[in-house]
Amino acid sequence: MKLFQSLLVAPAAIGLLSSISVSATELNIKDASRYSQVTSIPTFDQIYETDWAHQALSDIAKSRGCLGQIPEGNISRIEAATILNKCVTNVSQLSDQEERLISEFNSELALLNGKADELDSRLNKFEAGSFSTTTAASFSADFAIGAVDGSANSDKVSSIYGYQIDLTTSFTGEDSFDVSLDAGSADGSPDPLTELDFNGTNDVLTVDGIAYTFPLGEKLTVFFGDSMDGSTLYNTACVYGGQTNTLDDCGNANSAMAAGYGSSAGASYDFGNGLTAAIGYEGQGSTDKKGLLGKEGADVFGGQLSYTTDMYGLSLTYASMETVDSNSDVVANGDTTYWGFNAYLSPDGDNLPSVSIGYETGDSETSGTAETYHWFLGVQWDDLASSGGTLGAALGTKEHTSEDADEYLMYEAFYSYPLNDSLTITPLMYVIDQPKGTDDETGFIVKASFSY
Repeated sequence: MKLFQSLLVAPAAIGLLSSISVSATELNIKDASRYSQVTSIPTFDQIYETDWAHQALSDIAKSRGCLGQIPEGNISRIEAATILNKCVTNVSQLSDQEERLISEFNSELALLNGKADELDSRLNKFEAGSFSTTTAASFSADFAIGAVDGSANSDKVSSIYGYQIDLTTSFTGEDSFDVSLDAGSADGSPDPLTELDFNGTNDVLTVDGIAYTFPLGEKLTVFFGDSMDGSTLYNTACVYGGQTNTLDDCGNANSAMAAGYGSSAGASYDFGNGLTAAIGYEGQGSTDKKGLLGKEGADVFGGQLSYTTDMYGLSLTYASMETVDSNSDVVANGDTTYWGFNAYLSPDGDNLPSVSIGYETGDSETSGTAETYHWFLGVQWDDLASSGGTLGAALGTKEHTSEDADEYLMYEAFYSYPLNDSLTITPLMYVIDQPKGTDDETGFIVKASFSY
């Protein structure tokens, strides 16, 4: 039986037998079988207070010290067998009266024993296939269908999917060991829907990230992991839930250290009242095997200071990133320094949108390289009064842009509607500016997101 079928069956079986109260210390039906054999299907005929069986049960309950087991008034045969099963726990010492009762209710006793064996078997199978009591699992799946005009596959309707399993375990109640397993078909060009932030693993379930987070005292939290962003413990001041890969980073993609170098670590300190500070690190210790904190491997260091409340927030983020070439080798004198500023305003009122902004600069040590910038603006209406859905729109530069280069923008708009607690439908569209003489890229997509 599958795990979740067992999850459904086990509570029902337990509820059925809770009133029966069968336990391992109660009457051993197999030992008692030498006194009689099952000869008929049990019935639920009433045992009246004037019947000898009712009186005999009362006497046994009194002598065995289980008077609380007998209800007032008439009882059914299955109730009588339950009382007998509960009171007579030692079949090696049976009185004549007890032997007679066992013989009388042998069919009902056998039925109880069979139900208990079935429940034990189901529970054993369930426990063998279940997580530990400190482990939680969440699952999500996304499906998208749409078309992108202006791409290499214009006028073609495409579909992709992404699947994710997140496992979280706590060993002390305060720490967290997290593993993310991903699969998906968003494998890049020539797929026209790659602007969506879906998993691309060639349909193979892959460990996408693994990390351990734990507290050191009341204020300090530390993490280390693999295939995780060095900014895992950052608290960037942005409340916009972007749908596209370009605009969902709120304008601080580089200062937030999503370099993908492999090994990562970080720490955050909570000063209280919404003020936090964090540091982060990424290095090529696992993905490219270049080594950490050495000359051959690329490293990224960063930090963030953030202040957030329910209505507004500010954050300043810094990163120093060593650049790598197409062979993942460190580029000499190619370090780039990024500064990112983010803020949001979330008014307290019906149908008032939140506003999030972001601005980031990049300054490379490479000779002759101009400074770059990237900006973002997003508005979002959460829990719309009429539908409970979320409406959002954003625009910003599609990439870091040199100060002396033309600026190309990207726009997006979406509406997410929860059909139920587990399924959300999101239609969205986006436009990406292209150089003069080239058609802008325009995408129309519908996404279905499941979570359970």
